[in-house]
Parts: sequence; structure tokens; C-alpha cells
Amino acid sequence: MATATAERSSALIWHVRGSWSAREDRAASAVWLGILWLGTISGFGVDFRRYLHENPAAPWIVHVHAVVFSVWMLVLTALVLLVLDNRVKWHRTLGWCAAGWACLMAVMGPLAAAASQAINLHNPQMSDPPFLSVNFVDIGAFLVLLAWGITLRKNSAAHRRVMILSSVALADPGFSRFSGYFFPEPKSVIPWFIYTFHGNALIILAMGVWDWRRGRLMRQFAIGAGALLAAFFIATLLYFWTPWKTITIGWVTEWAKRFA
Repeated sequence: MATATAERSSALIWHVRGSWSAREDRAASAVWLGILWLGTISGFGVDFRRYLHENPAAPWIVHVHAVVFSVWMLVLTALVLLVLDNRVKWHRTLGWCAAGWACLMAVMGPLAAAASQAINLHNPQMSDPPFLSVNFVDIGAFLVLLAWGITLRKNSAAHRRVMILSSVALADPGFSRFSGYFFPEPKSVIPWFIYTFHGNALIILAMGVWDWRRGRLMRQFAIGAGALLAAFFIATLLYFWTPWKTITIGWVTEWAKRFA
């Protein structure tokens, strides 16, 4: 049933605030979290042996980055489980700690990406400076959605969806590693976009269909999901843009001179 907080668009109802019990959303959050874990474990699992035997070896900052981002997944899991157990007060307290941890991720993500590219600058099989477009968009989208989600904390339905989207922004490294284990990397824009971001897109699609079938589509989710997919496509276009390749090679070369 439509409410005063919903906006009717053709046959759809776009909610800005949930008119249903918050408890009804909690199981869905656990499902999306489970899919995120599945993509992370499967992707990094098949890639772990290569990671351990990289030549040259990955710089120390990449190992630190791996720990920092793994802790985020554990914190996100704790946040979801606390809500499932109705420990909302603890969830809120841990949530502020998670926001502080995200600041560390904002630093470690780009640093690890630049260091990894620099150490492999003269290794044709590993060097790919234009891929920094994906690294930057992933962490940038994560931070923007996380900040937005925090501002929505008094609107539990919107808060929950936007916060899940913030971690969906970081899902592609796992999913793309898994698909990359079986399929060669495409060389054109649309196939490469699908190859790299299919995991993110599938989770977004599942979230949207789940809510649509229950009459719970939210304007905040639609805006966040649409913006996230658009950002991924921009990252793809940058990856294939020749001036971006020139710029990123210059960045990585300077990094290698100063820090590698």
C-alpha cells in the first residue's frame, strides 16, 4: 500500500522511508553480505597462490592493504549480525568505529594500488597503470556511499540499502579474479565492463528485484545503484582512453623513482 512517503512512478512505488518493519529487511542484508563473502573468498582464493609467488614480490603495503580490507569485511559482518540479533545499540557504536576504519581504507587503497603498479612497472604481464581508474573509482564510490549511508542512519531502510551498496562498490576485485581464472580478459569496452564489474551488477540487480517484488523500492537505493554503475562505466572508459594511459604511466613511473 502506498504511503505519504512514497512517490508513484507509472506502476512502481518509490519509497523514501520504509513503511514496513525494519526487521523484515534484516534477513536480506545477511543474504547480500553472504554473496559479498562468496565473491571475495572465491576470487582471492583462486588467486592466492599466484599472490604468494609474485616476482617481484608484492610490496609490504599491499599485505597491509589486504589485512585492512579483510578487517572491513569482518566489521561489516559483525554489524549485520548485531542487527539480526536485535543489538541495535551495539551496532550503532561499532558503526562509528567502522566509519573511522573506512578512513584508513581511503588511504591504504590508493597507496597499495600505486605501489603494486610501480613495483611491476617493467613486468609486462603484471603492469597495468590504466587500471588505477578502477582502483580510484572503487574506493571513491565506497567512501561517498558510506558517508551518505551514515547521514541516513535515522532512516533505517534507506541506511541499510546504501550501506550495503557502499561495500558492493568494493566487490569487483573478488568476482573479477574468479572469472579471470577461467576466461581471458576482453579487449573492448563493453565486454571488459561486464568482465570486471559483473559481480557488482548482479548484486545490485538482485537487491533491486528483491525490493521490487515486495513493493519496497527506495529512491535512495535507485540513486545510489545508478550512480555506482555509472561510475563503473566511467572507470571502464578511462581504462581504454589513451590520454589516461599516458597519465597513469607517468604517475607510476614517478612513484617508482621516489618510493620503489
